[in-house]
Amino acid sequence: MTEILNVTRDGDGQFQITDQRGKVVEGPFDTNAAAWAALDRIDSDTMPGRPRGNKKVLWGKPEKPAKRNGKKAGRRQAAKDEHRMKVNAAKAPGWVRSVAAAKFDPAGERKFRDYKLGTFGAASEVKRVDPAAYLAEIAAQAASRPVDYVEGGNDP
Repeated sequence: MTEILNVTRDGDGQFQITDQRGKVVEGPFDTNAAAWAALDRIDSDTMPGRPRGNKKVLWGKPEKPAKRNGKKAGRRQAAKDEHRMKVNAAKAPGWVRSVAAAKFDPAGERKFRDYKLGTFGAASEVKRVDPAAYLAEIAAQAASRPVDYVEGGNDP
């Protein structure tokens, strides 16, 4: 026996799917379109003699059975992927390449930074100062000052 379904409106203004006797099959739905979409879904699910569609996924690479030369094909595919990555990396803007280089080669980035800046703090070499040489340098500077130099007055 074929079941006849219909979309009706209930007292609250919402839509529902009912059978011939008025019994609610599914619902309530906010819109008439949502109720009809559900009715179409129920109708296509219960249609006899028609299997449900088994569509393949239309995106991504299809899964193929393993071939005998799997290692060789795998290496070839890896080489292609590697080449494609290098080509795409070369097309990237300069700031992206510099960020990527710092991310993938932190030791190289650190070496470059230390080369550019030098080292500071505890890692730096200590400058040895001989007190006698320091005092001699101060005396030489004092001797080369002009004669009219007044202590606490105008500095040259």
